Amino acid sequence: MKFLDQAKVFVQSGHGGAGSVSFRREAFVEYGGPNGGDGGKGGDVWAEAVEGLNTLIDYRYQQHYKAPRGEGGAGRDRSGAAGEDVVLKLPVGTQILDEDNEHVLADLTEIGQRVLLARGGRGGKGNAFFKSSTHQAPRIAQPGEDGEERWIWLRLKVIADAGLVGLPNAGKSTFLAAASRANPKIAAYPFTTLHPNLGVVDLGAGSRYVLADIPGLIEGAHEGAGIGDRFLGHIERCATLVHLLDATEESPLDAYRTVRVELDAYGAGLSEKPEIVVLNKIDAVDEETLKAHVETLESEIGTPIHTVSGVTGQNVRPLLGEIWRAVEANRRSNTETEADKDSWTP
Repeated sequence: MKFLDQAKVFVQSGHGGAGSVSFRREAFVEYGGPNGGDGGKGGDVWAEAVEGLNTLIDYRYQQHYKAPRGEGGAGRDRSGAAGEDVVLKLPVGTQILDEDNEHVLADLTEIGQRVLLARGGRGGKGNAFFKSSTHQAPRIAQPGEDGEERWIWLRLKVIADAGLVGLPNAGKSTFLAAASRANPKIAAYPFTTLHPNLGVVDLGAGSRYVLADIPGLIEGAHEGAGIGDRFLGHIERCATLVHLLDATEESPLDAYRTVRVELDAYGAGLSEKPEIVVLNKIDAVDEETLKAHVETLESEIGTPIHTVSGVTGQNVRPLLGEIWRAVEANRRSNTETEADKDSWTP
């Protein structure tokens, strides 16, 4: 299935049904009176986060979603049927934005979460509603209210606990394959990864987390170089970033600086997230070169540098344990924050 993380759609709720003007006419009934029923309510348009979806590809082929209108009222005090609701089924992690693509209307982060996008118009009142002691034969009825319509943007941000960043060919997809059961495309040319890949890392009962591999960044990505930096939106929700560097490059430090500049330019708090720096492909360099790279990076960054080989699996599991500790600390912090909110009383 093709990956699509952004789509623009048009939604329109149903118009309300018109009220009816009718009078009761029966044999041997001298005074019938008004009996026009009310119109039905127009259908609503909802968005709902559901399980089992990981792309917005369905919304490329259908961009218009219109709920049916309510039926009109009828004589004998019969009300019109309400229009059926239309539900847009979306992957968890989808943001709904206004037509300007800036104002966030809703953020679907949990399965089953629903949000109303367009409310159906109310049905009009029939003439039976307007009957009174001073107006016993009203010949008026209301038309139904118009529904709402709007263009909205759907933007998917995958739900992952940790995200892999780095230059193209830093070995991110190879590392993801070694760390999980994911099978991303792996090849020896830049930008093999064109859309995010997710893998579940399983370190035992209660120690599972989702690792995201996004397309590589190059210098000037925030200005549109390469395939740009739009895919960085998929790691905005991550607890930590895993910055992979290619040990076979002449200067991993320059590669590190390039990616950090792009993260700073993108914003959204990515440059402030906890970061684990990893030298990958250590199976392809000698110990002396590796030691020099590690010392140079540690003097610049000031934190320990992890060394791994995604191909041979060397040091991969200890690194996964380090990532898990960062993820666990973030989950614990979020749980405590939610508990504080629930326990607060005025």
